Amino acid sequence: MYPTSVRPADEMERVMQLYGNILYRLCLVMLGNASDAEEAVQETIIRYFQKAPAFADAEHEKAWLLKVAANKCRDMLRFRSTHPQLDLESLPEIPVEKSESGILEALMTLPEKYKLVLILYYVEEYRVGQIAEIIGRTPSAVKMRLQKGRKLLEETYRKEYL
Repeated sequence: MYPTSVRPADEMERVMQLYGNILYRLCLVMLGNASDAEEAVQETIIRYFQKAPAFADAEHEKAWLLKVAANKCRDMLRFRSTHPQLDLESLPEIPVEKSESGILEALMTLPEKYKLVLILYYVEEYRVGQIAEIIGRTPSAVKMRLQKGRKLLEETYRKEYL
C-alpha cells in the first residue's frame, strides 16, 4: 500500500502540514464549532488513509480532501438536525471577545450551500469551474450561489453588525 521509503506517519504529517489548516477552516465555518470541526478533519484524514487514492497532482489531492471534508460536515449537520442536542442558550453566558468585523460570524449564519462556495472562492481561491467540480454542480449554479451568498452575507452583516 505504501512505498517502503514512505512511512504512514510521514505521509500523515505531510497531509496535515499541507491541508490541515485549510480543512479546519472549511469545517469550522460549515459546522460553527471547533470540536465538531476537529472531528470532521480527523474523519477526513482517516478516509484519506482508508481509501489511499492516487492523485494526478497536489491540486487534485486538495480538491478531493475538501470535497470529503464538506461531505463529512453535511453528514454531521444532517445528524444534528435529526438528533436532539443541548440548547446552548440555556447555559450561562461566557464572555467572548467579538471580532472587529463580524464577517466570520455573519458567514457562519448562512445556509451551508452558500458558505461552502464563498469559502472555496474567497478563502481557498478556487475558480468557479474548480468549485463546480468539487461540489458536483454546474459553473452557472456556482455563480448563482456566489451571487446569492454575497447578497445574504451583506444583508446579515448589515442587520447584525452595523
